[in-house]
Amino acid sequence: MKAIILCAGKGTRLRPLTFTNAKQLIPVANKPVILYSIEKILAAGISEIGIIVNPENVSAFKETLGDGSDFGVHLTYIVQEEPKGLAHAVKLSEDFIGDDKFLMYLGDNMIQEDLSKFVNDFSKSDLNASILLTPVEDPSRFGIAIVDSGAIVKVVEKPKNPPSNLAIIGVYLFDHFIFEGIDNIQPSWRGELEITDAIQYLIDHDHKVQGHVVYGWWKDAGRPRDLIEANRRVLANVKNSRNLGTIDGGTSLEGPVVVEKGAEIVDSIIRGPTIIGEGALIINSYLGPYTSIGPKVTIENSEIENSILLENSTVRNVSVRIDSSIVGRNVTISNMEAKPKVHNLVVGDYSLIKLS
Repeated sequence: MKAIILCAGKGTRLRPLTFTNAKQLIPVANKPVILYSIEKILAAGISEIGIIVNPENVSAFKETLGDGSDFGVHLTYIVQEEPKGLAHAVKLSEDFIGDDKFLMYLGDNMIQEDLSKFVNDFSKSDLNASILLTPVEDPSRFGIAIVDSGAIVKVVEKPKNPPSNLAIIGVYLFDHFIFEGIDNIQPSWRGELEITDAIQYLIDHDHKVQGHVVYGWWKDAGRPRDLIEANRRVLANVKNSRNLGTIDGGTSLEGPVVVEKGAEIVDSIIRGPTIIGEGALIINSYLGPYTSIGPKVTIENSEIENSILLENSTVRNVSVRIDSSIVGRNVTISNMEAKPKVHNLVVGDYSLIKLS
């Protein structure tokens, strides 16, 4: 069996972070989101993976992932030139898939579920499709499935009046009949080929489509608050400290704290679960739980918790604690030393700033 990971979206809900990076490459707990997807797929026994990318982000994926050998997989890059929908992206992978059954995975998904049984059961069955579902409180935000005795009888994309609370969470198994379904649908009102329409075609033509309901943690890491929540969930699983850096005698570590090589911590309080990346420098500061500090980040005379700071950023002499925040690459946040005391900002498009 093969797998495809869909990563061609523009990530507009994560701007400005996605102006310079694909959303699937943004780190959670200092590891790009897509690596969690690759690890899940590999753990299910699949090592041949096609990654659907767009012309703007293909080089970034290749630079980060290479051919996949560093992660135990073999990657094939498939470029979706225009954003014509999930079903269109799947159709582009037809030559890569061939006659194999395959797993389709949305690249910004993070799930707790072990996919091994899901994959193994499908590979041995005569099903044409099997789809992961989970109950949600806000079903109008998702594709929704109506299930009868395990079989999916109808799927609806983001309904205003949801007929079910079972959301399609972005992990699918298909055989080759899905390509027939895609060939027989029309673009939606959004001008895109919807995968839900292709699934409905299978249902309407008496193909076997099963729903597999899961109840574990799942997150579509497509918005800033989702990334922060995903970061919390991943760090919550860190149970043991590891120190490969330098920590002076004036520093206090409480709870599980991971300090990567080359990092230095001076006269600070670090409360885990927290991860501090390679070459980071923390001076006279407080880092609270659920904080990920990226490589070469500098924090001095400041307090931060429940946040994500990306590579090469600096936070210095900030008098109010930074909480529930994402700080992008090469960002500088500092206190105004000279009078008059003012807020002096250089802010890019789509940024969000809340001042205490």
